[in-house]
Amino acid sequence: MGTHIDTDLSLADFFFDNSDDPLKPSEEYRSWRERTRWATELYEPNLFGAAGPRVEVRRGDVRVQAINLTSYNYMGLVQHPEVIEAAQRALSHYGTGACGSPLLSGQADLHHELEQKLSTFMGRESTMLFNSGFGGAMGTIAGLLRKGDVAILDARCHLSLIAGANLSRAKTLFFDHNDPASLDALLEQTEGKRRLVVVEGIYSMDGDMADLPRLAEVTRKHRCGIFIDEAHSILAWGEHGRGVVEHFHAEQDVPLVFATFSKSFAAVGGFVSGRRETLEYLRYYSHPYGFSCALPPAVVAGLLKVLEIVTRDGSLRQRLHENTNYFRGRLLEMGLNLGDSTTQVVPIVIGSDRNLLYELCHEMNDRGLFLAPVDYPSVAEDQLRYRAAVTAAHTREDLDQALQIIDDTIVKRLKRT
Repeated sequence: MGTHIDTDLSLADFFFDNSDDPLKPSEEYRSWRERTRWATELYEPNLFGAAGPRVEVRRGDVRVQAINLTSYNYMGLVQHPEVIEAAQRALSHYGTGACGSPLLSGQADLHHELEQKLSTFMGRESTMLFNSGFGGAMGTIAGLLRKGDVAILDARCHLSLIAGANLSRAKTLFFDHNDPASLDALLEQTEGKRRLVVVEGIYSMDGDMADLPRLAEVTRKHRCGIFIDEAHSILAWGEHGRGVVEHFHAEQDVPLVFATFSKSFAAVGGFVSGRRETLEYLRYYSHPYGFSCALPPAVVAGLLKVLEIVTRDGSLRQRLHENTNYFRGRLLEMGLNLGDSTTQVVPIVIGSDRNLLYELCHEMNDRGLFLAPVDYPSVAEDQLRYRAAVTAAHTREDLDQALQIIDDTIVKRLKRT
């Protein structure tokens, strides 16, 4: 295995490829990929079994048992026996797939039941389901905005939100992360236009929350609605698990809430909840909804059971927060840079040394800690990191073992540099 990569090159350098054939990447790209194979083999890992707190991962020609701090199984429900049983019953009755788009033939009674129960849970008039979190976020924004409108996004918004704004052909503007003054300036500049402010509940690379109290004060002043993506916060935050909007009691300021099923719900897909009139329009103009197959009924049955479990058992959320506070506290005692994270999404920032990023990741994986590197352009070039995901399913033994490995690898190496 090599121990050096081209630190002056990254995926960003090959976005505009100089190949004559779009189906054939350039020789420069292929050569760079081959030289950096030892580093990029950390991506698309081969996991054996469910994404639980411990997982078996392929390392070369062997399988390694590892503590899993990479998966988004925040509530620890991916292996819950009630969820699995509900999905299995639906699989026997409905088969493997919906075999149709929601608008035509894909919606079973289970889909309608989940929409209704999510609306009640979220305290909203209506809900619609998507078979993809990325596609749902993108399709919601693209379905609502048009050329001449303005999408005003937090500078650290997820690519799915940016893609939706671009696809809509609306003018796309970015305000400085969590900065109400920057947002206010853009809203002043675009007065008279149809506008939508877009934020995330928890920012996926940084682990901090949208500053809804201050941002909402600005949007109220300009009579502009907020769209929030609660992908990493749904079920995990708020008194009842309704996310950051509930955490800040900001329901009146956020008319449209999107969330994914791929994290705390431990499945796949997403949903948007809001006013009935908004969603009745969106069902016909969000292409990822109308032109994609509906969620498999077995997945929907599992989602219904997850919603039932988290509604009756608030201890899962409490356990998640206890684990998060313990893990973050110990990392801070080690002197590590966690950025502005205050949640179960815990970045461990190591700086700009790309070789160090990959070397330490290999070492941690070999020692039994499954973490993934986050490289530029996903984050700034001087903010390379690992992103740990704490869950309710982790035991104190899991976390202590992970912390020991981090201390023996990242901490010791950073002290030497």
